[in-house]
Amino acid sequence: MRVSWDQVFAWRMGRQFIGEPGGGDVVQIVGRLCGVQAQVTSAAETAVALRSTEPDPGAVVRALAERTLVKTWAMRGTLHALTPDIAASALSLMGSARTWEKPSWRKTFDASPEDVAALVEAVGEILDGAILTRDELVTALLSEARFHPLEKELRSGWGALLKPLAWQGALCHGPAEGTTVTFAHPSHLIPGWPGIPGPDEAAAHLITAYLSAHGPATPEAFDAWLSRGSLRKTTLRQWFSALGDRLTEVDIEGRAAFVLTEHAEALAATVPTSSAHLLGSFDQYVLAPGTGDTALLPAAHRARVSRAAGWISPLVLVDGRIAGTWETAAAELAVTMFDDAPVPLSGLTPELPRVAEALGVPGLTVRAA
Repeated sequence: MRVSWDQVFAWRMGRQFIGEPGGGDVVQIVGRLCGVQAQVTSAAETAVALRSTEPDPGAVVRALAERTLVKTWAMRGTLHALTPDIAASALSLMGSARTWEKPSWRKTFDASPEDVAALVEAVGEILDGAILTRDELVTALLSEARFHPLEKELRSGWGALLKPLAWQGALCHGPAEGTTVTFAHPSHLIPGWPGIPGPDEAAAHLITAYLSAHGPATPEAFDAWLSRGSLRKTTLRQWFSALGDRLTEVDIEGRAAFVLTEHAEALAATVPTSSAHLLGSFDQYVLAPGTGDTALLPAAHRARVSRAAGWISPLVLVDGRIAGTWETAAAELAVTMFDDAPVPLSGLTPELPRVAEALGVPGLTVRAA
């Protein structure tokens, strides 16, 4: 089966509710996207609002408060807002990589696998029915002398030593107390929490969910999105192979990739049309295939999208490809197109009311930066 990149991008945009919002409520949209990155809460809100029939910049925070979404360290070790089922599968696979057992991790954070195992057990007991701030959680841990050498890393805002605990289902983020982060045990916080499944079960669930929105894709792209390439390649190939005829291999202008068989006919029938769209920072449209995918983002312009300190710029899409970036200043949306291309005003102007509503600003006009 052969398809073009134009077909792939048009199909992905449709699956991700880009251009034709209407993905249902916040939980349905977040589920379809396999989570939204929530290191920056406003970015998660924008991603959902731009895909909603009625944009609501507070939908993600409200769903977290209502406990229909869970916030935790998941893909690539970054904070995401996720549906409970996607969270459980992602955490299982992140945990299966056992990154905290690798020499480089142990050297950087000066913690042994035994330390991590002891923390998992201790945190499970401390958070049994409790919701604690970071300071309260760390103070409780430091009541045991064995954890004193880990105090600096435990108090770090980056949470490096807490991530392996999240991946093993020992903690997740609880309801925010103003700007103060809290932690809870997911089984106590999330109604109907499914628990952490075995890796094989989790892989079948997460791979099919990923391909449902971000396919066709390679096993390597899935691994880069999930773990930055930390999974064993033989295990990764086995997981894809185990899906059997649920997957169909396609040729995208010379690149072999997989799509769900149930979507193959729709992908082949996709007729691309000219389009221009605006997406916010840290959007899954680029995070899922990765900024290194040169079919989506020209290599010469990668640094303008993937910037210092891991910042991912807001995107301008032209026919599904990343063709520029944007930023807001007062009531203006300033667009910087790649290669001095003209700003596609006729395509972007109809998007401005939705973007303004998603950002919570009165109105926007667009101009070339």
